[in-house]
Amino acid sequence: MQTCAVDSSLDVAAWFIDRALNDGEYLQPQKMHRLLYLSQAYFAVANHGRYFMPTLFVAFETGPVAPDVYRAFEPGRPYFETKPMTGAASDFLDSIWRRFGQHSSDYLSRQIRGHQPFTDALANGVGTPIMLDAMQEFYGAKKHEQAAPGGAPPIGQVLRPKVMRSHTGKPVSVHKWMPPARPANPVKK
Repeated sequence: MQTCAVDSSLDVAAWFIDRALNDGEYLQPQKMHRLLYLSQAYFAVANHGRYFMPTLFVAFETGPVAPDVYRAFEPGRPYFETKPMTGAASDFLDSIWRRFGQHSSDYLSRQIRGHQPFTDALANGVGTPIMLDAMQEFYGAKKHEQAAPGGAPPIGQVLRPKVMRSHTGKPVSVHKWMPPARPANPVKK
């Protein structure tokens, strides 16, 4: 079993709150939950179904919510010692923030409430878990390559490529190579 990229969803929530404060913004709880959800979804797409953080999202009428984070932050930001993020995790969260951080909580909620993993879970009742494989399938779908307004942006528009220098000094963008996912049961002939 693969490990998560970060140890706690509370550390990720604290990272988003601190990032918003650094940008001179108050991060509303609803927006924080939407950013956590999008982080989990896009990390699964980029890493073949691997969890970014050890949390499960459930469908509430307002949008997806991480119950553990909701409970911890309900009275306000709790005091706890955060663990420093690895460089890769921090870079990933920075990409999520740069793509979605400028949007309001209402906008993010409205968009996500129209996405299939959420609507399917909500159809089964409030509090139904949103499965990671459904999130990965929806947010990684090829139909999002040319996302229409209201659609989920493709992974290439969410994650920023690393910019390095070639041997001549020119900037080049590089992406981490990931082998294609293997089918669950390959058919042998």
